[in-house]
Amino acid sequence: MTTASPHAHGVHFGRADVQNAGMGVGILLVVVGILGFVPGVTTQYSELMFLGPDSHAMFLGLFQVSMLLNIVQLAIGATGWAMSRTEHGARNFLLGAGALYIVLAIFGLSVGVDSAANFLSFNMADNWAHLVLGVVMIAGGWLLSRNMASDRR
Repeated sequence: MTTASPHAHGVHFGRADVQNAGMGVGILLVVVGILGFVPGVTTQYSELMFLGPDSHAMFLGLFQVSMLLNIVQLAIGATGWAMSRTEHGARNFLLGAGALYIVLAIFGLSVGVDSAANFLSFNMADNWAHLVLGVVMIAGGWLLSRNMASDRR
């Protein structure tokens, strides 16, 4: 009788794949949140406002950002980083934050770019990126947690 190696169950370096994915997304969002405050990476930096559609700063010249949006990205990323200490936490982060990003995308698409309700300063690139990120996070959380350690016992 043979037993499967830990890699056969998605465990690498003592961490499950879902934990690695959750931590990776968390780190990515923290980096994006920090870089949103860096002139040069964020063009038109002098037009960076705390909130609202009047913030015309552009992260990587493509995504409209505000200070509040950068802070939200930092908070979600730090939450993901912290929750990824366990498989269940990582799965819950990927599923929950993925759903949140889909809600943000729907909100951004429904209020319009120039609307006063656009308090996080979304543009169309933000909306579609949030939608894709949300779907990928939910898919990753679901697919990578199908064989969690508690299920393997």
